[in-house]
Amino acid sequence: MAGVEFYSTKLQDALNWARKFSLFQYPFVTACCGMEFMAVEAPKYDIARFGAEFPRFSPRQADLLIIVGTITERQGPILKRVWEQMCEPKWVMAFGVCASTGGFYQNYSAMPGADQVVPVDVYIPGCPPRPEQVLDGLMLLQDKIQKREGWAQRRQQRERGVTLAAKGKLPVIG
Repeated sequence: MAGVEFYSTKLQDALNWARKFSLFQYPFVTACCGMEFMAVEAPKYDIARFGAEFPRFSPRQADLLIIVGTITERQGPILKRVWEQMCEPKWVMAFGVCASTGGFYQNYSAMPGADQVVPVDVYIPGCPPRPEQVLDGLMLLQDKIQKREGWAQRRQQRERGVTLAAKGKLPVIG
């Protein structure tokens, strides 16, 4: 019986290694941070070396949701629907201070962060964040994927109705 456990854990490690280098992103771009996000895709910063160069414009084909910009109250249900359409395992990255905390838009229509709607794995602060910060966040996410942190626990917590934001265990790049 111990041999079966050894093979299943080694297989899981190999799958996680493959997952961390083949992230298919779905950019949910709503505001001005989108211009800086495009710089990460350019040859100077070369996000392709991390295996995340192919954006998918269908949530069903993506496993990394990158929320770029302000989320308003009207966009909240749309964002949740996009996240629910993604297959497991799935990860979320909040790009910029507006996606992380609502930014300087402290009014009735701006949400105070994307984690009000979906569980966020990595926060990247800045207005807008530098491309180097995005690459740091991507490397942090790859480490989480390799260590199997986040998505299995999130599934259990989703079934119980608890988010990671409520527990205060979310990493911040900065």
